[in-house]
This record gives sequence, structure tokens and C-alpha cells, in this order.
Amino acid sequence: MTDQDKRWTEHLSEMRTRILWVFAFFVVFLIVGFVSAKPIIDWMKADILSGTMGRNLELHIFSPGETISIFMQFAFVVSLVLTSPVALYQAWRFVRPGLTDQERRVTLGYIPVSVLLLVAGLLFGYFLIFPFIIGFLTTLTASLGATETYGMYEFFRFLFRIVIPIGLLFELPVIILFLTRLRILNPEILKKGRKFAYLAMVVLAAMITPPDFISNILVAIPLIALYEVSILFSMRIYRKMKAEEEAVEQSWRERGAVIRPDDDWGEEPRD
Repeated sequence: MTDQDKRWTEHLSEMRTRILWVFAFFVVFLIVGFVSAKPIIDWMKADILSGTMGRNLELHIFSPGETISIFMQFAFVVSLVLTSPVALYQAWRFVRPGLTDQERRVTLGYIPVSVLLLVAGLLFGYFLIFPFIIGFLTTLTASLGATETYGMYEFFRFLFRIVIPIGLLFELPVIILFLTRLRILNPEILKKGRKFAYLAMVVLAAMITPPDFISNILVAIPLIALYEVSILFSMRIYRKMKAEEEAVEQSWRERGAVIRPDDDWGEEPRD
């Protein structure tokens, strides 16, 4: 086995170990979420169906297995939120050897920001997007003269199909900043791919919302705004990185280092 094969084997082994750690935390938090699901369900029923919506909708169970499925839905969401910082930290530890000291400090700070954005996205979808969508659909149902009879499992499944993707998509700025720090992305790539990104966001918005124009726009506009904000942050980070690289190169030159075209940092000056 060559040295390169050994390095690949070590990287794959490390990746497997970190994935197992994330999975272990996910299972533990899944149990925590299952235990804490009941008060969350009670609060959401009171808030969405009576308080926020201003309507008194009834939810029904249509099969014995739906109850456990409802609890598992909430357990999954709780586990997703609680596991996200663990997953991000393990990802940071995996790429850490390839980063400079400053990049390690900066990218480590992305983890709490990423968690806050995830929670902000979930709250945005829950308090703003979902009430509008369910209100719109309820109005359509009333226009048909039909009686609303919602299954609790399908109702919460519909809610999570809207809220969870929005929460994950709110992570876009941190992902772009992280990839910029790793030199995988840069502002020029993001600008050139803007029209494709817009199209992808509109398609995603259409996939996670009912087929009406207003709901699609309500989801697509914040996503596009996040993309533009990500470009601004990426430009700022990229300029800072270039300035740091130029400062290091200048320092090496002043110390008598040899700068090669294919080497950004040069060699150690010889005594």
C-alpha cells in the first residue's frame, strides 16, 4: 500500500468514526425528543389551531399506529436541532488539519451561528409561512362548502414538510462562508451562478409549499435574499483572505524566502 493509499484509508476511517459519533448523539437526542414530545404537541395544538390561526380546528387519529408516528415526528425534529451543532463540530474537526490557525478559529465560530440560523428558519416557517398557507387552504375548503376533517399525523407531517426545509435552507450563508474559507467557492463563482441559484430556490419553494403563487413567493424571496447576503459575506471574507495571503507572501519575501508560482507561501528562508 502506498503512502497516498494509507492517507486515504486514514481519512475514511476518521470520517466513519465522526459519522458514528454524530449518529450516536442523534439516537440519544431522538430519545430525548420522544420523551419531551407530549408538551410540545400540546403547545403547538393550542398555538396553531386556536391561538395563532384564530380557528378552532379539530385533529383526529385514524389508525392506532399514527400516535407513535406523531411522537416520532416530533422526536426527529428535536433530535435534528440538538444534533446539528455536534454534526457541524465533527465536520470542523475533520477539515481542521487543512486549515490555518486563524481559519480554525473563524470556522469554529460558524457553528453557533449555524444553529441560530437553523432555529430562525424553523421559527420563520412556523410563525409566518405555515399560518398563511393553512389559512389560505382553509379558505379554499370553505369556498367548496366542505367540512374540514384533519388527521393529526397528516397535519403535522404537512407542517414539517414546510418548516424543516425552510430551516435547513436558512443555513445557506454559513455553508457558503465555510466553503469560501476552504477556497472551494469564491464571490465570482457565486455571482456567475446567481441565475441558476435563483431558479433552484424557486423550484425548492414550489416543492415545499402548496401550488399557489403567493406561498411560493413568500418562501422564495427570503431564500434569494439569503443568497445575496451570502455573496456579500463571501466577498468580505474573500478580500480578507487575499489580504492575509499577500501579507504572508510579503513577509516571506522580506525574509528572503523563495516564492514559486505554484506555491502561495514559499519556502523557509535559509540561514
